[in-house]
Amino acid sequence: MAKITRDSLVKKMFSDAKHYPYGFSRSGDFSIAESKALQQYGCLIAALVDGVIKPSNEEEQAYIDCALGVQSPQNAAQKAWLKYQSRINRPKYGSIHGTKKTSSDASNDDDNLVLDIDDDIDIDIDD
Repeated sequence: MAKITRDSLVKKMFSDAKHYPYGFSRSGDFSIAESKALQQYGCLIAALVDGVIKPSNEEEQAYIDCALGVQSPQNAAQKAWLKYQSRINRPKYGSIHGTKKTSSDASNDDDNLVLDIDDDIDIDIDD
């Protein structure tokens, strides 16, 4: 298994095919400078934040502190990383028109079914 080094992480281009399948620069969310900073430093910042590698200098520790909210972003890569995180972690909104019931919701409705029995009916059993 190849050892992960800082140089290999900086040389590797960062991409997120799930959230940005056409790239950061084509998404409209990031400026050209932000997309370049994400592509260049994204792998390094992700590895630092995930704990894959330990920070070796103050700049790398600043990436971690910025990502955790301890300090405000100081350079373009830190600003771009925070913007990227806010974009991929934004809440998902549902439709105002409702949604279809899933099969688990339909089975739960049967459990809560209450029959309304009309007590006004007079039944004469003596007949």
